[in-house]
Amino acid sequence: MTDLTRLSATELAAALTSGDVTSVEVTQAHLDRIAEVDPALHAFLAVDSDGALSQARAADQRLAGAGSAQSLPELLGVPIAVKDIATTKGLTTTAGSRILEGWVPPYDATLVAKLRAAGLPILGKTNMDEFAMGSSTEHSAYGPTHNPWDLERVPGGSGGGSSAAVAGFEAPLAIGTDTGGSIRQPAAVTGTVGVKPTYGGVSRYGLIALASSLDQAGPVARTVLDAALLHDVIAGHDPMDSTSIDTEWPSMADAARHPGVDGLRVGVVTELGGEGYQPGARQRFEEVVELLVGAGADVVEVSCPHFRYAMSAYYLILPSEASSNLARYDAMRYGLRVAPDGVAEPSAEQVMAATREAGFGEEVKRRIILGTFALSSGYYDAYYGQAQKVRTLIARDFAAAFEQADVLISPTAPTTAFTIGEKYDDPLAMYLNDIATIPANLAGVPGMSVPSGLAPEDGLPVGVQLLAPALEDARLYTVGAAVERLLLDSWGGPLLDRAPALEVSA
Repeated sequence: MTDLTRLSATELAAALTSGDVTSVEVTQAHLDRIAEVDPALHAFLAVDSDGALSQARAADQRLAGAGSAQSLPELLGVPIAVKDIATTKGLTTTAGSRILEGWVPPYDATLVAKLRAAGLPILGKTNMDEFAMGSSTEHSAYGPTHNPWDLERVPGGSGGGSSAAVAGFEAPLAIGTDTGGSIRQPAAVTGTVGVKPTYGGVSRYGLIALASSLDQAGPVARTVLDAALLHDVIAGHDPMDSTSIDTEWPSMADAARHPGVDGLRVGVVTELGGEGYQPGARQRFEEVVELLVGAGADVVEVSCPHFRYAMSAYYLILPSEASSNLARYDAMRYGLRVAPDGVAEPSAEQVMAATREAGFGEEVKRRIILGTFALSSGYYDAYYGQAQKVRTLIARDFAAAFEQADVLISPTAPTTAFTIGEKYDDPLAMYLNDIATIPANLAGVPGMSVPSGLAPEDGLPVGVQLLAPALEDARLYTVGAAVERLLLDSWGGPLLDRAPALEVSA
């Protein structure tokens, strides 16, 4: 039998529908793969073998009982991994933090409920930077995840666990969240496909909040079509989320199945390239642009002058919202509670201080302090208020750019994956990894990272980023599938087949 873990989600779905395999077999194959390689990768924080197999048996019953006229979810029976920031009823959810260690939610996030309704067995919860604060998954309280291409390197962040699980063939699909690039940047450095939907396109209900105006869940996959199929499952209006968009979304899978760029206006963003970008990342990006021109696209250069201020604005807005959102971890209602040493009858404030000291990591504390300062009396207008004005200017830059182009294109990340520990003590250098992805979060527009090849300097993956106007997610899938097809023709096969460290063992 073909190694089931090497099949795409689309191929697995076809095999399940035809009866060639069962969901139990597929799910067990991935659980076996996790047991084999995850001691080295550390992509998972929790593996739910019993729950996944129970869900797989239920999927098999649905498949066996389907009549010829019955329409079933296309991904029924295909297993999935979920970033540990989405609440899962009965399964621990920690957001990568000690302050939530052992917490078992009493409810499912909306997107998790949709996964269950569509019959996707949930393999477990993936590792992440604590409360999604980071660009490398080194800031997880439970230790770093390793990149399947090179176990000495990071898998990106904050959703490195999801990207590593997919790249390491531990799961055909995964859920990530993207606050400043945490789906797209890990996808770029692991050779996977990652999509940040339009803000409000996927419900945030049940996602542990970092920065509420920026956070957005989305798919992680090995192909554009796989990502599109998963996007169709989790998208849609949710009355439980006040920011959810009440609109009818087209099928992303249909869009991905009709790739094309002939006559497409593609805008190369001047400010998202050049100085600070690894030559190999830039080279592969330019090759993609040449392929698009050869396929009939009209490539133009566009300027978004306020993008140069995006990182500064982002690192005021995000910490400000984080300091507000994380105030709920007060040791009183749920999560960790630590009593201060040497105090017989501590006050609530003393317990709170001791708990936060023990429960929060350095990066979380750093951003809470920064955000609290930015929101404080006398500084709000000078910092947070000014950052929100810059955010408006960035949104206007996008609007002007989309008058000239149907999609925008840039490298996803400025470099390939760096070594674990290389930038851990240099926050600014770490933050620069999201320089190309942050503008989309500030404006709420959808973005996608597609593997663009291997950088010649080190043989590691790089990605190309596609951006579309808000609500035009389907356009990304049409163009992304076309880019993927053009590159596959030039590579002669899937990029992940070349990963040297996939055959790791415990």
